[in-house]
Amino acid sequence: MTSPAPNTDCTLAARINLYYDLQVTAPGPAPLLIALHGYGANKQQMMREARLMAPAGFALASLQGFHQHLREPYVEGGPLRFGFGWLTNFHPEESIALHHEFIKNLLSQLVEEGIADSTRIYLVGFSQSCALNYRFAFTYPELLKGVIGICGGIPGDWTTNPVYKTSQLDVFHLAGTRDEFYTPERVRDYKQQLETRTPNVTFKSYDAAHEFVPEMREDIRQWLQK
Repeated sequence: MTSPAPNTDCTLAARINLYYDLQVTAPGPAPLLIALHGYGANKQQMMREARLMAPAGFALASLQGFHQHLREPYVEGGPLRFGFGWLTNFHPEESIALHHEFIKNLLSQLVEEGIADSTRIYLVGFSQSCALNYRFAFTYPELLKGVIGICGGIPGDWTTNPVYKTSQLDVFHLAGTRDEFYTPERVRDYKQQLETRTPNVTFKSYDAAHEFVPEMREDIRQWLQK
């Protein structure tokens, strides 16, 4: 007797906690910088970077990716070293939707609480979170003043997905000339591609690998001050 074929990819809805750190340095409503880390990092690391790049008077929020994993090297008996990511190849549309909801709900809460000025909200992402942030920014451009991408990419469906809108968003994309993941050849037309959605694009290359360097932090601070 042949066994019946199993039902696969059955689902149950579940609620999860989404984690972020918040720093408020002055009475609000204040300009807000929302920072997202790259693959394998965490919210504490990105908050340190946000403090180094934000002008005085900004409120800061650092969000943590919802895909958790153990980082190598792992030593038995030693402290657990967790890393976090935003996206996998398994149903990526679900991760994209969760990323969008995370940011929208956080914005709504911080504006309602009088912490954030709704007209001065900026989104910054490093590496893996860069393209995700562009997806959000050009799907909901009315929610942001600007978006910053560091050593990352643009969405793979940038030219084909009708959900992305044209707008007057300010964009600052920073690239490393020694970046092994987003090489100069790979990013050389990013400015032109981003300009198909907004005319306000600044693109700059740095003597850097896949990393933050002091010149990037200073340029971001000056760009935000403008």
